[in-house]
Amino acid sequence: MTTLSPRRILLVDADAFFVAVARQEDPDGAGKAALLIVGGRPGSRGVVCSASYECRAYGVRSAMPISRALKLCPRATCVPVPRGACSARSKEIQQVLVTFAPVVQASSIDEWYCDMGGTEAMYGQESLEATAHRIRDAVFASTGLSVSIGGGTSRLVAKMAVELAKPKPGSRATGVRCVTPGHEIAFLAPFRLADLPMVGPRFSATLERMGLESIADAQRWSVTDLQSRLGERAGAWLHQRVRGIDDSVVTPREVQKQVSREETFGRDLHDDDILERELLRLAVRVSTDLRRQGLRARTVTVKLKDADFTTRSAQRTLAEPIESEKSVIKAARVLYRALRGKRRVGVRLLGIGLSHFDDDATASGSAVATQLGFFASTPTPAASDEPVENATDRALTRALDRIRDRYGSTAIIPARLIEGARESERDTGPRVEE
Repeated sequence: MTTLSPRRILLVDADAFFVAVARQEDPDGAGKAALLIVGGRPGSRGVVCSASYECRAYGVRSAMPISRALKLCPRATCVPVPRGACSARSKEIQQVLVTFAPVVQASSIDEWYCDMGGTEAMYGQESLEATAHRIRDAVFASTGLSVSIGGGTSRLVAKMAVELAKPKPGSRATGVRCVTPGHEIAFLAPFRLADLPMVGPRFSATLERMGLESIADAQRWSVTDLQSRLGERAGAWLHQRVRGIDDSVVTPREVQKQVSREETFGRDLHDDDILERELLRLAVRVSTDLRRQGLRARTVTVKLKDADFTTRSAQRTLAEPIESEKSVIKAARVLYRALRGKRRVGVRLLGIGLSHFDDDATASGSAVATQLGFFASTPTPAASDEPVENATDRALTRALDRIRDRYGSTAIIPARLIEGARESERDTGPRVEE
């Protein structure tokens, strides 16, 4: 009888990723600031995307308003998120990882799961920890960025281990922490139950009322006892997780669910003309993101956050998928006007999301080009205000992409954005793109 070898899963987590990239992009400014906050300029109404470890010592945390972060750490330097550079560095790190692991899955822009199963002979039967150090060194040599790596027999164990691998100031961590097969229960025992992925505040409160705060507490309960208190499904789930049992697999590609762009304005906006210009600006950016990923979308969502922090949204699913900025703005404008008609107050945040994708090989330029006619047929729209696209529309849109890629994103933009460019910052105040 053949015995299956324990799984070998790594989680690679880029250390303070946004901070590190911001320092690379601006070595004489952000690069020299020990106290660094990435997320927006001082005076903006954005939130902290990331902060240096030195800032975190003052209590600065991700998703905290920039204004509050600066009250906690007034000497900190604040910079916007270098989005383009972050995307490029993320791809560079993944390119290194695929040379080591047969299966790599991007969990986020700065996290990747690697299934190292079957690679033992490739690395001379060395330990998983030794291979992780090898990967860490290769990433730094290629990108100049540091990563921390957690490893174990499951994605869950790797996720918990990476938190102890991070070389934070004052810690003795080396950047790698791998859990030996058979030691999962002992490794997890000291953690709080609230530290487990998928254990949210409500579930954590329920467990606390049962007298369960640490994972060690829950490990002493039988599956029957947990099911009697939490229900059959939740009880069985928790019984497995506190023992490090997680059968989820590492897949080469996460299914993309949405492409979106949002902006938080420096002051509340009331003027519809200004707001619709900003909506157009977002449509250009989000449709470009869509095409770069080789996708077309059937659902368009517009999101507003009002001055009183009320968040409202409206969405529409189209009969045919779209990819051009012209189509996105046509659909988004209808949704925006419907939202504004229901509640006319100041707008703090505006966003557009695209979802329900149809993969399209031609969007990435890999398909054979087709001859376009002057009288290309256009599908009959389901409604008069619904955008439709034909082959000519898509070819023209991709031609614009090629020009922008070569000469810059502002080489060709809608005329309305050119007219408002000089007044934009005065109209909206300092904007924070999200």
